[in-house]
Amino acid sequence: MRVAVTGSTGRLGRALVRALEDAPFSGPRGPLAWTRAELDLDAPAGVAAALDRDRPEVVVHAAAWTDVDGCARDADLALARNGIATGVLAAACAARGVELIVVSTNEVFDGARTDGRGYAPNDEPAPANPYGASKLAGERAAIEAFGDTAATGLGIARTSWLFGPPGPDFPHKILDAAARAAAGGAPLQVVADEWGSPTSAADLAEAIVELLAENAHPGLHHLVNGGIASRAEWAAEVLRVARIDVPLEPVPAATWTRASAPPRWGVLAPTPMPTGEPMRPWQQALADQAVVLRHAADDARRSAAASTPSPATPATPAASGGRR
Repeated sequence: MRVAVTGSTGRLGRALVRALEDAPFSGPRGPLAWTRAELDLDAPAGVAAALDRDRPEVVVHAAAWTDVDGCARDADLALARNGIATGVLAAACAARGVELIVVSTNEVFDGARTDGRGYAPNDEPAPANPYGASKLAGERAAIEAFGDTAATGLGIARTSWLFGPPGPDFPHKILDAAARAAAGGAPLQVVADEWGSPTSAADLAEAIVELLAENAHPGLHHLVNGGIASRAEWAAEVLRVARIDVPLEPVPAATWTRASAPPRWGVLAPTPMPTGEPMRPWQQALADQAVVLRHAADDARRSAAASTPSPATPATPAASGGRR
């Protein structure tokens, strides 16, 4: 199976390329790692040339504009990148008989649920912010493009709270904020009234590969690590794994002003995997990064110590931490 991955330099894209390289069905040539040169979200019409040149059988669309606050500040650009561009890609794939998996988000739901259950695929989406609205527009554009062939040629994989390399994910932001808080003699403030399903990018990639291996990728899937956490609970586990002893102060999301309003209850109910084995708990996935997180914590401490003001210099407030 010849598989192309859009956004191959991003968090999920890199994990997908690695997972597909190890997948027997990828063959000796491995996956096609498509960068912005193959699919520019600001000029998506060019993807047709990449499809005709590389002739993949399946495209996994991991490219997206995931700056949630940026999307809130420019909703039209968010719609163009996450909605319209996905529709252009889907139409090009459908016209050539190429199957497509669109990676989407828990933020297609408003998070107003109060029954303690995760959102299931058959729950009606109702985005509460421009990022979620743009991703839902992409889902619907893909469904429209595939039409009657959607049941066999189109998969949508929603996920939430991705962590893993590269770049500053939530755990690394927490470690930086914890170091600054400790240097300033303040507790680390983290949001306690937002809940979600922390998900390892590597585990999500493996789940998508499993769906492809079993030819079970068409349809709507909720792919998340097991378990539920608030931002504060997630941060506490990050500190424990990284062996950081900093007082943690749970605070409401209203403590800080931000452009976007993320869903307070962003929990997804995971859909069954073809092999019957669910994705593992998020705590286990985080534990796999223990060595990396401890090194990052050391780096954060050194950086915070270097920037700590002298006693004669007024101290600045500790960073709140935990903001996406």
